[in-house]
Amino acid sequence: MTLDALRSASGTTDGKRALAAALAGLERDPDGAATQALLDAAWREPRAHVVGVTGPPGVGKSSLCAALVAAWRRDGKTVGVIAVDPSSRTSGGALLGDRVRIVHDSADAGSFVRSMAARDRLGGLADQTLAAMVVMRALFDRVLIETVGVGQSETDVAGVADTVVFCVQPGSGDSLQFMKAGIVEIPHLIVVTKADLGAAAERARADVAGALSLAAAGEGADWPVKALAVSSRSNVGMAALLDALDSHRAYMAEDGRLVVARHRQSEGWVVESLRDRFGRDGIARLGRLGFDLALAPGVQPFQRLRELGAALEASR
Repeated sequence: MTLDALRSASGTTDGKRALAAALAGLERDPDGAATQALLDAAWREPRAHVVGVTGPPGVGKSSLCAALVAAWRRDGKTVGVIAVDPSSRTSGGALLGDRVRIVHDSADAGSFVRSMAARDRLGGLADQTLAAMVVMRALFDRVLIETVGVGQSETDVAGVADTVVFCVQPGSGDSLQFMKAGIVEIPHLIVVTKADLGAAAERARADVAGALSLAAAGEGADWPVKALAVSSRSNVGMAALLDALDSHRAYMAEDGRLVVARHRQSEGWVVESLRDRFGRDGIARLGRLGFDLALAPGVQPFQRLRELGAALEASR
């Protein structure tokens, strides 16, 4: 399936089936010629704002994602969702599945939810999340990535999302724990879930705001990380969250920030993929062969990965 064919069918039930088949093919044969051609084409034509939602298990990420999907659809935006699930020890497949985690209208042609198994990845994402994101980013107005709940290891999402939302809940200790875990450097927005709990939610939000002020002291960051209290059930704070997401999207679009950020993500993904496939020795061997791991401006990461992988295979 080509990108043009997927775009032509988008917004229809057939389009959803075609996209599901394309993503299944991507997981089944990630190095195949058809898959690589689709990824190269999709990478050249990004469209969506990619939002990553992360946080500890049970914090309410799926409920928040469902609320975001509903709000964006009411605004006329098309939405693609990648829900990364814990894996079955028996089959290796997704354990929960998108139908359980994110409540959405399956008949809605303007929204699409894909469940992916994390398998043995500890960073909260599945192996093929970036590739799936690239395809969906070329087709939808918004792409939402919900990471598997694995606690302090959820940092990979920063390598695929334009805006990262970290969720904490009142009374859990998460509002201070994320400082110790080093996750404070990852998000652009902190959302205290279950804001309908009132005073407890506001205390958690104040704790987060205080922690952020200490972490940011002396750094002079251009984007001030915001702490919001949101209830997916009552929609308290949802309007403020949507405004904050739009503000960060606009901020990234200024002065080429988004292009730079995505280029750095691509470089990191190429190195990580090579390390997964060839190990640290493979990375060192590329240096000895005279290859630079940096991506030149405009070079597709998938193309570069193919070139470097071929060089390593030939040098064995």
